[in-house]
Amino acid sequence: MTATDRSIELTQAAAQAAADKLATSIVALDVSDQLAITDTFVIASAESERQVNAIVDAVEEALLPLGSKPVRREGRASGRWVLIDFGDIVLQAFHEEDREFYDLERLWQDCPIIELDLDEAAS
Repeated sequence: MTATDRSIELTQAAAQAAADKLATSIVALDVSDQLAITDTFVIASAESERQVNAIVDAVEEALLPLGSKPVRREGRASGRWVLIDFGDIVLQAFHEEDREFYDLERLWQDCPIIELDLDEAAS
């Protein structure tokens, strides 16, 4: 099974919103073969807790017009690693140091990478 077209659309919109807030190292993974609870992970880094929260806000605002609301949020208070579950996709915005430590790409290395078509002016 692969990620649905809807999940890919939301993934692209979330990644672009993160890029618009100057997120770095944005990666999207198709985890649909490994997890039954979501199709994709969008992983992004930021230089500060404030920027992590700005990315989270931007992604929520971008997905709302597409009919996708967060099911749950984790980590917002600390701003070091914020996870937002939209059902079809999960955004994980990290402070750069925490992303290096947890290295999710290594943990999910068997999952295909989703090619992102990000606006170059934003990224």
